[in-house]
Amino acid sequence: MSAATAARSPRDGAVLPRLLAGIHAAEPVTLSEHLGRLGPLPPGLWRQAPGLIELVEASGLRGRGGGWFPAGDKLRAVAAQGGRPIVVVNALEGEPVSGKDKVLVRHAPHLVLDGAVAAAAALGARRALVAICEDAGPEQHSLATAIAARERAGTDEGISLSLARVPAGFVSGEETALVHFLNGGPVKPTARPPLPFERGIAGAPTLVQNAETMAHLALIARNGPAWFRAVGTDTEPGSTLVTLSGAVRNPGVFELAIGTALSSVIERAGGVNERPSALLVGGYFGTWVPAVRAESLRLSEVDLRRVGARLGAGAITVLPGSACGVAETARVARYLARESAGQCGPCVHGLAAVADSLTRLTGGERVAGERADGPRELERLLRMVEGRGACRHPDGAVGFVRSALEVFSQELELHVRGKRCDPGASAILPVPRKERT
Repeated sequence: MSAATAARSPRDGAVLPRLLAGIHAAEPVTLSEHLGRLGPLPPGLWRQAPGLIELVEASGLRGRGGGWFPAGDKLRAVAAQGGRPIVVVNALEGEPVSGKDKVLVRHAPHLVLDGAVAAAAALGARRALVAICEDAGPEQHSLATAIAARERAGTDEGISLSLARVPAGFVSGEETALVHFLNGGPVKPTARPPLPFERGIAGAPTLVQNAETMAHLALIARNGPAWFRAVGTDTEPGSTLVTLSGAVRNPGVFELAIGTALSSVIERAGGVNERPSALLVGGYFGTWVPAVRAESLRLSEVDLRRVGARLGAGAITVLPGSACGVAETARVARYLARESAGQCGPCVHGLAAVADSLTRLTGGERVAGERADGPRELERLLRMVEGRGACRHPDGAVGFVRSALEVFSQELELHVRGKRCDPGASAILPVPRKERT
């Protein structure tokens, strides 16, 4: 993934990028380079008023892992539990169309680690873990090298930094699944209380934030909430990292002010290389949006909700008009069914049935006794799955498929009439081939 070049944000003339400033393609930013540009974290910031938690609350920073929950509220909830908390940086990024956290931990590891250290100090924690996929070799190397350099320099006195290698998978980055694994269990979400902020790793209150959120936190600790709010909107301040892929000339990771028009976002990637039919916004738990509707939208949770979409982890894929949206959706639905945590029938059997039905539609086929109206049958299956899962995985998959039924209704009608597409031939949306064990 490529990083963004400097640009002017639409508000107050503030310069972007922030998170991606100073990085270079060849090697990660070293500790000396990092400190030379930003200086150390301010000493004692978390022990005076206002402390780090108050600064983060005033900044309006929301978590960039997909849920957009207020970061200050999460910090305060952990702090309210008392005891000795543990901090976890979630850098797993199991979303196949997202690459922003990989860019950060590979190229700017010290910014992410600064955020973890600042959060740990604010909460009185002595341990901070960075959870990384076990097959993410370059990112592991970058983080391990950075942690070793900080240990030699003594930059994080009293706080221990370490790596936790986690099996790759779509659900691995789900907060409760990650904590369950770090406690010695399988990588599966847990629906019952207590939640990680109450009792997480080894029974301690546990703060889990994704890598981008931690990087923002490190800059807020240095520059304050007013600086953070100098870009973005009043209700959704700051910048965010966006992974652009599909029918754009220069796919990659870009840093943009929240509130930027989606048309401008695509221009940052060199524009489209083929007339698009739709955009997938928010990744594989996201929403298909017709290209004509996307032209008037902004990079904003508030704006995207008008069309039933969410920014999520900041992944936007532009689907070219030559690709079949039904076939693309079928491939991803099969992948999501395969990635089930295996904890409940709606997920294990329901998602498999949805994927089977979509695959048959893509091939212009029906099995004996199946209703002729494929889309209605699909909707029936989606209603059987929705709201009945042991975790959010089934609902995320249902939302993705349901948006396809609406956006690609004309294509679906053609498939009902016998149009055939090879569900394995289209490859705009990447699907990891390795099956989980």
